[in-house]
Amino acid sequence: MASSNEESGRAPFSWRRTWALAVAIALHSFAFLLLIAPPAPPHQAEKQKERIVQVNFIEPPPPPPPPPPPPPEPPKQPPPKIIQQVTPPPTPPPPAPPPAVEEATNNPVPAPPPAPPAPPAPPSDITASADLSYNSRIQPKYPPQAARQHHEGTVTLLILVGVDGSPKDIKVETSSGYRELDRAAIEAARKWRFNAEMRNGQKVEGYARVPVNFNLNQL
Repeated sequence: MASSNEESGRAPFSWRRTWALAVAIALHSFAFLLLIAPPAPPHQAEKQKERIVQVNFIEPPPPPPPPPPPPPEPPKQPPPKIIQQVTPPPTPPPPAPPPAVEEATNNPVPAPPPAPPAPPAPPSDITASADLSYNSRIQPKYPPQAARQHHEGTVTLLILVGVDGSPKDIKVETSSGYRELDRAAIEAARKWRFNAEMRNGQKVEGYARVPVNFNLNQL
């Protein structure tokens, strides 16, 4: 056999070399498999630890105490006796008083008080001066409400003119039929000034009758 191997130029078979090659191939294959296989998740061990559940047994609470016994029933009392009320007889009405007797007296009966004197009537010739002239007369303003409602009319004022020519008292002698027109005339007459009436060379008070006309054509 040795001569045949030498003649052919081949090395003799060695089991040691074969085993060394097999082990080397196996190591390389294992290393290759480690490279190919996916790595294990790092938190797998922690997850396994988290799955451990600790169970603590809690003792049940003691049972509640039994309810107290119901209170004893009060003793039954007999029903109250019904007392019938007796209505007393109606009392008779008191006797009527005797009629009053008017006795004659010698004292005189006082006379009733006299009636208050009537206010003096204004003179028939109502005038503030000979010509009824004005120192100043302001035309009254037409009320806006009366203008919107087309109210017209004439107000006659009775004015008591003082010594200084100012109106001391103003009254509506004849109304226009509309309150707002009468009020506007009075407000304007308070600002008027008259010539006082002259008697015996002196100024005296007197009445004046003044008509105030409200006409929409004057606007």
